[in-house]
Amino acid sequence: MKKILVIEYSQTGQLTTVMDRLLGPLLESGDEFIVHRESLQTIPAAPFPWPFWQFLDTFPETVTGDSPPLQPLRVDEASEFDLIILAYPVWFLSPPPAVTAFLKSDHASRLLRGRPVVTVTACRNMWVMAQERIKTLLLAVGARHCDHVALVDQGSALASFITTPRWMLTGRKNAFWKFPAAGVSASQIHASRRFGQALRQALRTDQEKLARPMLHGLAACTVDTGLASSERVGIRSFRLWAAVLRALGQPGTPLRRVALAFYLFFLIVLILTVVPLSLLLKVALRPFFKQHLTTLKNHLEKPSGSDRSRLPLFDE
Repeated sequence: MKKILVIEYSQTGQLTTVMDRLLGPLLESGDEFIVHRESLQTIPAAPFPWPFWQFLDTFPETVTGDSPPLQPLRVDEASEFDLIILAYPVWFLSPPPAVTAFLKSDHASRLLRGRPVVTVTACRNMWVMAQERIKTLLLAVGARHCDHVALVDQGSALASFITTPRWMLTGRKNAFWKFPAAGVSASQIHASRRFGQALRQALRTDQEKLARPMLHGLAACTVDTGLASSERVGIRSFRLWAAVLRALGQPGTPLRRVALAFYLFFLIVLILTVVPLSLLLKVALRPFFKQHLTTLKNHLEKPSGSDRSRLPLFDE
């Protein structure tokens, strides 16, 4: 009998739906597996939909990695699990505060130390910098990161720049005008069952104990190197502005709100002007940096990768 701990945070409920589907094969296997699910929640809880200014005011502390208080977990920290699954969305190119707080806690250190960890994210198509931060936090608590699954929004990067804030601020994720629906598509969520099937097979043969991924060949995560490069630039800017905004006062203070409004204007202008030009330049120069981009893609997609060779084995 294998014991699996699932630590998840889902503000909108989308990631909970993904995990319901992914965990299906394990939950359907009777007494073969024990699955314990824990839902992280900050004190106070983040609202959904977001009030506009509260949404913006969450930016500085999220990016700087502050650790807010969490609701107590039900799991005994002395428990030992064969596998940990950590599921999280992405806020401002960063892990959400609830996940950062958990990974910085003594509780996480005791639960995760020496254990294999599979990470799962469902978000916009810019998840790389958040995942790099997660890897660093997992390493700090002594966990062994063995796999990563990234499910991304069905729209383009430009479309999701419109559809995602609309969803976060109004709760509406339906398609409108020429924009697709926000969030991960229903077909992607349905297909995420393959990851649970692969984990079930791997756990039956003790592959979680080996130093190799269990979800290879299943198109677990695909990196767009153009967006990844933009993320690297973006997170540097975010960190600089987050430090400035925190120095101006606590969330909700008038001076900080004025500075947030200025930054929002600056960011929109940047996205509408500099970012498209930067992407066009990268496309033009891509043939000259093909080997470098291939190396970068392979590095960022580790450990599970975007290879699709095993998909027919888990086609349902």
